[in-house]
Amino acid sequence: MKTKDFFRKIFSVRLWANLAGMLLVVVLLCLGVKIGIDIYTHHGEVIMVPDVKRKQFADAEHILAANGLGVVVSDTGYVKTLPPDCILEQSPEPGRGVKSGRVIYVVINSSHSPMLTIPDIVDNCSYREARAKLVAMGFKVGPTEYIPGEKDWVYGLKSHGKLLRTGQKVSVNDVVVIQVGDGMRDMDDSVVYTEPEDYFDEFGDSLAEPMPADGVYYTEPEQEGEVDEFEVVTGPE
Repeated sequence: MKTKDFFRKIFSVRLWANLAGMLLVVVLLCLGVKIGIDIYTHHGEVIMVPDVKRKQFADAEHILAANGLGVVVSDTGYVKTLPPDCILEQSPEPGRGVKSGRVIYVVINSSHSPMLTIPDIVDNCSYREARAKLVAMGFKVGPTEYIPGEKDWVYGLKSHGKLLRTGQKVSVNDVVVIQVGDGMRDMDDSVVYTEPEDYFDEFGDSLAEPMPADGVYYTEPEQEGEVDEFEVVTGPE
């Protein structure tokens, strides 16, 4: 190719028109992607999260929907002084700027108090271990009730005057009383010692002679004329 032909193609109108058209397509494509992302992400749009705490869930759902926000119940709690389905907490917090379509997670008030399961501690551990375990699980432990038995050993659990069994469910607001041994034997649990049956006759009288004061038994000497019936038997050689 001659030099003249080369420069003629380089400065050709058709070539530069094609290059300009390609550049324009790239620019328009970039602008379209940017605009589409802005529309999808609601770029520049800010919605202030309304305060729906202490409102009923139905009312809070209506308020959030009117602002273009969704709502999802993430957990339940219990406050005795508030009605059921009342909003206890929300996330994000009120006043925070979010975009439309954002989901607001709320915690609602339960209609009843949470229930706890009685662990296996009766006749299975000491008072200190039982109390620490109950407190860690969220139980309200009341004053200790001492009963006759081994010292500091757990013999039972009570609530509202009734004995509780392992696995039973009680309210988190119920007070649990631990029954602990006081280390003293009950007077009704007396030990009765009896003599062997061989020492009693058919009338129930004892056949055993009382032990002398000095602790030594004496036997009477054999009278003269008495014959000893003892016979010596010899074996084979």
